[in-house]
Amino acid sequence: MSDGTLAPEVLAQRAKANGVELWSLTDHDELSGQAPAAAAARALGLPYLSGVEVSVSFIGTTVHIVGLGVDPGHPALAQGLAGMREGRLGRAQQMADGLARVGIRGAFDGALRYVGNPELVSRTHFARFLVETGVCRDTHEVFRRYLVEGKPGYVPHQWAALGDAVRWIREAGGLAVIAHPGRYKFTPTEEYALFSEFRGHGGQGVEVVTGSHGSADFVKYADTALEFGLYASRGSDFHSPEESRTDLGALPVLPGRLTPVWEALADRIQPA
Repeated sequence: MSDGTLAPEVLAQRAKANGVELWSLTDHDELSGQAPAAAAARALGLPYLSGVEVSVSFIGTTVHIVGLGVDPGHPALAQGLAGMREGRLGRAQQMADGLARVGIRGAFDGALRYVGNPELVSRTHFARFLVETGVCRDTHEVFRRYLVEGKPGYVPHQWAALGDAVRWIREAGGLAVIAHPGRYKFTPTEEYALFSEFRGHGGQGVEVVTGSHGSADFVKYADTALEFGLYASRGSDFHSPEESRTDLGALPVLPGRLTPVWEALADRIQPA
């Protein structure tokens, strides 16, 4: 319901067909997909864990904090996410203006064609428009040429504070997880600050095995999980059959010395 291309029901079918044993839909800053996802999983006999991915600003970088096992109807979480979404539309118009200055016109309306809720328009929707119109070969090229810092379509945005995101997740009964930490371009000192502050706010998990990580990242963040006393998570970061590096159910297993996050969330898993 945010930047994926498949409906929750279709994702559930794909997860089941690919041998996924526990599935969670974690849309960016959005909870409306939780009810259909849970219903589809239940109909397929697929255990389900509610989820969300909250956008956070930390030391000038956008960081994603996944909330697993949250109550989708909890007011603190819903209100926090609604407040964050208010700035997306204005940011999107600025992105379109930047692209227009380098000759790419119609990007705002083009991006909106790819998103059901304009409040959730993101760089990914712009990327799909630029691929559709032949400006770039694929979304990875779009980001590299137009949508990262220093490029024409990049516009920074102030997302939630780390402490607020963790608090919303905890108040909604969930467990907060740092998503794909290997993607962030932090120095070692900045990364240590992220994990320290996250732990101080009550964060409890980190994605160790994910579609955004290589084998060296698996080892590094397994060590980080042990160092900070965090549960280990494992997620595909799957958005689209055409765009994602890793399909649902295709990841290697977690290193055995770690404690999986799903063990801490056993009472929040919706059984098949």
